[in-house]
Amino acid sequence: MSRKKNLQSGVVYSTDHGRMCPGCARPVSQCICQDETQPVTRDSIVRVRRETKGRKGKDVTVITGVPLSGKELKELGRQLKAKCGSGGTVKDGVIEIQGNHRDLVVDELGKNGWTIQRSGG
Repeated sequence: MSRKKNLQSGVVYSTDHGRMCPGCARPVSQCICQDETQPVTRDSIVRVRRETKGRKGKDVTVITGVPLSGKELKELGRQLKAKCGSGGTVKDGVIEIQGNHRDLVVDELGKNGWTIQRSGG
């Protein structure tokens, strides 16, 4: 199947493979169209919010808009989890840390010189 044909298929999720890349129609873990050496283009505002919806009332600190990709984003997630003394995950360009650690995360991310915005109340 050609790449052009894959783009027209519009598959974004497969029960066999999970999330699919819209560019190359491969599983996100096997994506070949994203070059990790290229910076991710975003609006340059890192947003930190607290969520409880869909988590049985448990707090989760969610960080979006970080101008990093791939291994650098995972390393930042690991450092933030260690600083907070909590678990969490990095998936689809979003860092999730268990618990309400907004103040600590904002302080840590501010050291990198990024524009930080607390969102969601």
